[in-house]
Amino acid sequence: MSDTYFVYCACVLLFALLLDRVVGEVKCYHPLVGFGRVANRLERWLNISTGGNPKRGSYTRGALAWGLMVLPVPLVSYFANGVWVLQWPTLLRLGLDVLVVYFALGLQSLKLHGLQVYKPLNRGDLDSARHFTGYLVSRETSKLSAQDMSRATVESMLENGHDAVIATLFWFVVGGAPAVILHRLVNTLDAMWGYKNTRLHAFGWLAARSDDVLGFLPAKVCTLLYACQGGFFKAIKNAFRQGGIYKSHNGGWVMAAGATSMKIKLGGPAVYHGELVLSPALGCGRWVSYEDIPRSLLWVQRASFLFVGVVFLGGIITLCFSRFLDGV
Repeated sequence: MSDTYFVYCACVLLFALLLDRVVGEVKCYHPLVGFGRVANRLERWLNISTGGNPKRGSYTRGALAWGLMVLPVPLVSYFANGVWVLQWPTLLRLGLDVLVVYFALGLQSLKLHGLQVYKPLNRGDLDSARHFTGYLVSRETSKLSAQDMSRATVESMLENGHDAVIATLFWFVVGGAPAVILHRLVNTLDAMWGYKNTRLHAFGWLAARSDDVLGFLPAKVCTLLYACQGGFFKAIKNAFRQGGIYKSHNGGWVMAAGATSMKIKLGGPAVYHGELVLSPALGCGRWVSYEDIPRSLLWVQRASFLFVGVVFLGGIITLCFSRFLDGV
């Protein structure tokens, strides 16, 4: 690792965030759209009943499908990076890395989907708000109140702020473009196959568990970034106590920290696939309202630029220390 590595990483992340902010999500030919289509076809082909032990067959076929969808592109990227890309001029490498991070980021997409719920709620159009809330969550939305939709949207903003933003930034610093690609593909498969219903519980087991593993460390980083925006120690305590008993460990930590920092409460009952699920309270303060949707987006945006700032500061310190050692 060179003494300019973290400065380089900070530049890549900053340019990718700015590109995402200016251009937004690619409307046509997004790589993940094509990936999702192939994943759907593969799941329909492989996720079928087998002989004596259907459950075991589903686990095996799910693992095979996971390997076919997730491993080839990151491996090709890793070997290409070692053989060719590192030999390229710095500006060309930087441009390629910026594009990879940009395609993996979902900050502006997250903002778009959050505001699609906020705007109709702000004007009292509950039917439109329920329609767009259904784009964000898997819970049933047909009977949700304004407060229920506000809760669902803020939870989605804070949790996906980790999945689609902070985790991407984190994995680029840790492992470069191959790690970003690996995490984004794993996270996408989890969103498609990681459900505990009859069809996908066994088949999507590896997709869900691998996303939990890859999300563990960046979720802790995201927790710190949310906590830094207010009530740091209480946010960390609630992340540990409340997030630890939430159905998703990573999601529970970041939502508890974010809600505490925002001085609001999340959690409560929700209907998933016809079943009532009671989630523990996350955060502290007043109950969430629709006005907290843009606030949650602001928390995610601040967290992303705070992360870049920390990486850049670490790069400057590393560079100065290296120069100091060279002069001794």
